[in-house]
Amino acid sequence: MSELEDVSHHIHDRISSIHRMLDLSMAELPQRKKLGQEFVAVEKLLEEFERCVGRQKEQLKQLKELEETFQKDLEDVQHLKENIPAHMPRKRGPSNGGEPVLTQKEADVQPAQSENVKKTNKSVIREIEVITMPEYERIPPYMKGRVSYHQLNAAVQSINTAVTAKYKIFRQSAKTLNNQARKLHQRFKDQETKGTKGQYFGVEDDIREFTQMKADKRFQGILNMLRHCQRLRELRGGGITRYMLL
Repeated sequence: MSELEDVSHHIHDRISSIHRMLDLSMAELPQRKKLGQEFVAVEKLLEEFERCVGRQKEQLKQLKELEETFQKDLEDVQHLKENIPAHMPRKRGPSNGGEPVLTQKEADVQPAQSENVKKTNKSVIREIEVITMPEYERIPPYMKGRVSYHQLNAAVQSINTAVTAKYKIFRQSAKTLNNQARKLHQRFKDQETKGTKGQYFGVEDDIREFTQMKADKRFQGILNMLRHCQRLRELRGGGITRYMLL
């Protein structure tokens, strides 16, 4: 039972008692004296009732303010939920999830008997971190051209797809690969230099091999933006431009 209800019951009991005493007020004097005491008691209860009402009003005001705050937070969360960026920055590190979905070209170059092949290297393949909006806004307009924020990060995803596919093949033994994958494995090996040891890189042929992205003039502009954002650096040699992941 709430404090307000408790006081209300007390008042009701006192008023009932007064009614009974009023019926007897014309009787003996002691009864009149008791009636006066009941009036005093009722007056005190009414004062307490007013204080309870005041406290209840204050609590109601606080609850309304809390409701308004909660409603605003709910609207903010709903807005965030409906406007999640397609490309969220993420930390590099091992993933506890399943294997990424392979493109058709990547699937075609998997080992013919992959179920019998044990993985010899379980380390995570490095990826380029997506470009944040503040980074995108700092890219000079002449460099961005008409490439939007989402288009830039879509290119980042394509490069990551190509690099992941490349190194999944490169890390396997050539003896376990089919003919097409073995040729790719040899190409990847020939592209390695002392300067690429222990690092990850891709070339334009990897983009063509494992993604639907065209390695055209627009792609070169995107590479310039990624270099500007310190996601890539170029390493030339042997007639090949290697795009080193930073």
